[in-house]
Amino acid sequence: MPSGDYVRYVALGDSQTEGVGDGDDTVGLRGFADRFAEHLAAVNPGLQYANLAVRGRTAGEVRAEQLGPALALRPDLATVVAGVNDLLRPRYDAAEVAGHLEDMFAALTDAGTHVVTLTFPDVGKIMPLARPVRSRVLDLNTRIRAAAARHGVAVAETGRQAVTTDPRMWTEDRLHASPLGHERIAAALAHAIHLPGTDDAWTLPLPPQRVPSRRQAAGAELRWAAAHLGPWLGRRLRGRSSGDGRTARRPRLLPLSPPPDSAAQTGPRDSP
Repeated sequence: MPSGDYVRYVALGDSQTEGVGDGDDTVGLRGFADRFAEHLAAVNPGLQYANLAVRGRTAGEVRAEQLGPALALRPDLATVVAGVNDLLRPRYDAAEVAGHLEDMFAALTDAGTHVVTLTFPDVGKIMPLARPVRSRVLDLNTRIRAAAARHGVAVAETGRQAVTTDPRMWTEDRLHASPLGHERIAAALAHAIHLPGTDDAWTLPLPPQRVPSRRQAAGAELRWAAAHLGPWLGRRLRGRSSGDGRTARRPRLLPLSPPPDSAAQTGPRDSP
């Protein structure tokens, strides 16, 4: 399908797709899916967009809770991004996670939907304390590429670009992309489907910045662990999730309204 013919876009996933890190619950979330929809709408102003993502969801939960509703919306384009919440858990089954992703790829493409996904950056470079799961990330990326190839799914290779591990691409919790990170992810997705007017500028490095000393870096790690890692582990131990009680913020296909930073552009905004 030519890129300009996309009229129904549905996003499936967890907190990154929901938009956590780009806006908040007061002003509304934006996120890479909203920003990607803006790229699509620039080519086809008639685009309608739904976002079924909910923070904290594992790949299996995304499949169980979002795949059916997504298929019911009959999208001609869908993004499927999940697996990070699985990677960080002690009990991690790579084949099972990749299987859930491939099942979603298969169901959507069999229904005539063009699907695009992405690979994950090296979390060990973003969170040094997470280096033990680096091999999991690399392995999952390999499995994602193989599953995508089997089903004709486009892949935005955000896992292979050094810029995606730049601290400025991430919020203070280092688990969620910053507004700049979400912007680059959206551009990567648009480039992956060869949307007119897109290029590989999203891969360019950010301007140089001062490198912290070892002492400063160690202090930053301790502060991050206390402020973010500790509470996250506490929720895991209590069997809690950041997504408990939450539902999709945009469950229906809706036309786009101007993005929050420019009334002159066409882009999505959360419904009131």
